[in-house]
Amino acid sequence: MVLITKNAEALLEKCLQSCAFADEIVVVDSGSTDRTVAIASAYGAKVIHQTWLGFGPQKQFAVQQAAHDWVLCLDADEWLSEKLANEIRQLPTNPQQASYRFARSNKFMGRFLKFGEGYPDYSLRLFDRRRARWSDDLVHEYVHSDLPPATLNGDLMHESGEDIALYLEKQNRYTSLQATTLYQRGKTAGVAKLLFSPLLRFIKFYLLRQGFRDGLPGLVHISIGCGNSYLKYAKLIELHRLGKK
Repeated sequence: MVLITKNAEALLEKCLQSCAFADEIVVVDSGSTDRTVAIASAYGAKVIHQTWLGFGPQKQFAVQQAAHDWVLCLDADEWLSEKLANEIRQLPTNPQQASYRFARSNKFMGRFLKFGEGYPDYSLRLFDRRRARWSDDLVHEYVHSDLPPATLNGDLMHESGEDIALYLEKQNRYTSLQATTLYQRGKTAGVAKLLFSPLLRFIKFYLLRQGFRDGLPGLVHISIGCGNSYLKYAKLIELHRLGKK
């Protein structure tokens, strides 16, 4: 199992406990000043320091440090449900699949979301590194695989522990990184993207995927997501305007 960390002491122990069956735990830390490294070491993890490279490159670096070709990649604020942990333990030693994905249940405003944008949020996190790798994206990274992934039934639990203020700070950083990535790829946006991207996102996740069934947390979650769509394209437009000066 591999994961990247920075100041992750609040939830790291729960993550490591859920993966106690792993043959090896590799933690790549980018400069924690809290007890993150001490906690990881106490669980027998191999701790490596690496200056921050961006989410995709940092996770790929961590994968390359593992002793085995099959790797399970988690974030420090995630943990395996008992059902998912049992499924992973029961997989064959040499599976025919190149990768596996599973649903991620995101906790927001004290509730694990089960509909809308917050679930199932399928995540490919278990793979053969000879046949799959993390993308180079600085944010919203994903795993490239040479075959479609198989799906496990258990849930990956995502429990960031953030309040709305901290969540919004993170989303502001993410939308800036997304806008920069789009700008570097030559992408553009206009008034139509600003207006219709948030609207279509709301219809898709709150209505069609029944985000309303998660109550107030579901409404707030998709509202912020729609705002992120607006901000991403607003920042992209700004980058183009500044770039033309």
